[in-house]
Amino acid sequence: MSSRRSRSRQSGVSRITDDQISDLVSKLQQLIPELRGRRFDKVSASKVLQETCNYIRSLHREADDLSDRLSELLASTDADSDQAAIIRSLLM
Repeated sequence: MSSRRSRSRQSGVSRITDDQISDLVSKLQQLIPELRGRRFDKVSASKVLQETCNYIRSLHREADDLSDRLSELLASTDADSDQAAIIRSLLM
């Protein structure tokens, strides 16, 4: 038994089962575009977690890029215009 699991039992925290972990990894796999189509292919949990981290990083980069583009658009727009107000609301 891993030390993590034995510590969780000692502290009174409920233990997550291997079936629950497997179910959560399967659900996570269906959320990741790179893995979504591999429903019947066996993908390791570590691969799912690795791809999840990569996907989250790419989403962060995409959000940063979009924010930068909106900021540039805002800088080139009349500050009192309706368009500027919409852009400001998107940046918040």
